[in-house]
Amino acid sequence: MARPPREAPGPSDFTNPATSREFHRAAVWIGMVVAVALTWMLAQPLLLIIGGIVFAALLDGGVRLLGKAFPRLGRGLRLAIVATFAIAFLAGFFYIAGSQLTGQFEALRAVVMAQVARLVDYGHRMGLVPPNEGATQISQQLVGSLGRVTAALGSALGALSSLLAILVLGLFIAMEPRIYERGIAWMLPLKNRQDFYRTAEKMGHTLRRLMAGRLVGMAVEGLFVGIALSLIGVPMAPLLGVLTGLLAFLPTIGSIVSGCLIVLVGFSASTNIGIGAIIVYISVQTFDGYVVVPMVARRAVDLPPALVLGAQLLFGALFGILGLALADPIVAMVKVLLEEKSELAAEDAKAS
Repeated sequence: MARPPREAPGPSDFTNPATSREFHRAAVWIGMVVAVALTWMLAQPLLLIIGGIVFAALLDGGVRLLGKAFPRLGRGLRLAIVATFAIAFLAGFFYIAGSQLTGQFEALRAVVMAQVARLVDYGHRMGLVPPNEGATQISQQLVGSLGRVTAALGSALGALSSLLAILVLGLFIAMEPRIYERGIAWMLPLKNRQDFYRTAEKMGHTLRRLMAGRLVGMAVEGLFVGIALSLIGVPMAPLLGVLTGLLAFLPTIGSIVSGCLIVLVGFSASTNIGIGAIIVYISVQTFDGYVVVPMVARRAVDLPPALVLGAQLLFGALFGILGLALADPIVAMVKVLLEEKSELAAEDAKAS
């Protein structure tokens, strides 16, 4: 009787090392695809969580600063003082903006559209703009090219609810930051937890310094622009100051937009006032870029301007105005993570 041939493992037999290896590779790729799809579908909630973390870093920075001045105060009391001040400031700002500045927005829009029409007419005469393109068509193209950057602004109620969610999340995280930090570390292997704590501490430090720089820059730019434009006679100077301060939260893109508004409104009054507006804008940006930012944030977060601008364009196109606002903090955290990974790899190489 002939002996049966020797049987080999089939493709459904997971004891085969080759089958197990291929299954593991397929599972990794499928997991990556599912993770990317879930990230895309849950982009807005994830951005709200990141916004809450950024706001928590702001509150934590204020708590730490207050602790240096009043070390006897407990953390809970210091957090209550900082949170009350922040909420009162936001409420006061919206009240003032709603009662005094709202009426100037329509005038500002009319002035900007008139100046754009003048530029388009000049482009027609110089042959730089097609004859059939008017100010309205160009404005629509510019707005349309922003894609989803302005999508989140379509509903005031949606924007308000998003802001409220960020504030509440940030307040809860700032109350007990160690709980959430330990919760994330609990899901990691024991050997990686100390590295995680070290990276999280550096991320928090980076966020605090970055947000401190943003707040100081917003205050400096908004205050100086409003005062200086009022002195040289630029129309709607208080509104331009407020807009410049708010847009200063978005480095590069915000300064470009505020600069265009200032110049357009300045030249709507007269040529001399327009030139003065340009001088004011350049002076404020120079002071902020070479004095304020290096003193407060750049020593902790050295982000190349081209990287920040590219991230803002990418996140703004993908995730709307919220992605545009959070692009800078996200890039800063990713930068810290990559630096820590590099340092840990170098330390392991030296140890081996």
